[in-house]
Amino acid sequence: MKTKKLIILSLFIALSFIGANIKIAGSIAFDSMPGFLCTLVLGPLYGAIVGAIGHILTAAISGFPLTLPVHIIIMVDMAVTMVLFGTTYRFFSKISKNLGLVIAAVIGVAINGPISVIILIPIVGKSILAMIPILSLAALINIIISLVVYKFLPRSIKQWKSEK
Repeated sequence: MKTKKLIILSLFIALSFIGANIKIAGSIAFDSMPGFLCTLVLGPLYGAIVGAIGHILTAAISGFPLTLPVHIIIMVDMAVTMVLFGTTYRFFSKISKNLGLVIAAVIGVAINGPISVIILIPIVGKSILAMIPILSLAALINIIISLVVYKFLPRSIKQWKSEK
């Protein structure tokens, strides 16, 4: 890994920690916004690292309200969310950048909201279904902020993911 990408990755993780301290509701915070942005800037694997670390930071700050094992599952889910978000964006942006952003946003909200909750039902119980609206809204807000920031980034930054 190039030193430049390692430094940028570290900055995204630091932004995720800051976002983890800005709560939307309970342990739901702005920790995933840097993960979504990192996915667009550096690529899906880097975004997965930031998304996973961002979630575990938020959970730790909140005292692991769903227990550490459940938050580890959510951490993996966040990494998968970033990979699918980034892969979807890359695929559809070949057709149209805006189409790629819209479809990636829909995929990101769907995975980070309802799909994540449904995965946890066997472990946590059906009561977690009540989290779907707030998680979906939080995912949407995090994604929209990352897309707006990404739109205003200079082209030189948007090309970081293609650097070896």
